[in-house]
Amino acid sequence: MERTLVLCKPDCMDKNLAGEVLRRFEAAGLRLSAAKLIRLDDAVLTEHYVHLKDRPFFPEILAFMKERPVLALILNGPGAVALVRDLLGPTDSRKAPKGTIRGDLGTDSMRNIAHASDSAENAEIEVRRFFLPAEIVG
Repeated sequence: MERTLVLCKPDCMDKNLAGEVLRRFEAAGLRLSAAKLIRLDDAVLTEHYVHLKDRPFFPEILAFMKERPVLALILNGPGAVALVRDLLGPTDSRKAPKGTIRGDLGTDSMRNIAHASDSAENAEIEVRRFFLPAEIVG
């Protein structure tokens, strides 16, 4: 069984959409094994977004992701990484088709409702970054 990490971003939380996002994941057959509200700081965000550190918009991402707590989720299921990414749609909500989470609920490429792991390998790294083993069920 594969697992993946999802972070419901500040725009998701501001719009009270975390329940809708989780509902869509569960309706697709994914199982929740951990969830918690967390406040992100510069250290964890810099580690998490290290691949974007040299981009001009990096400070804006840091500021956005610290606006309010995010909801961190671990979802399990066959092909969980790919399934979550399919359900979310493309990173840029303006290009995401209707019927996807980002296409229906997102605004742009940063305010796009959620972050999701891009590979099974990165999912394991991200799960360890945001959760202690005792916080995970199943």
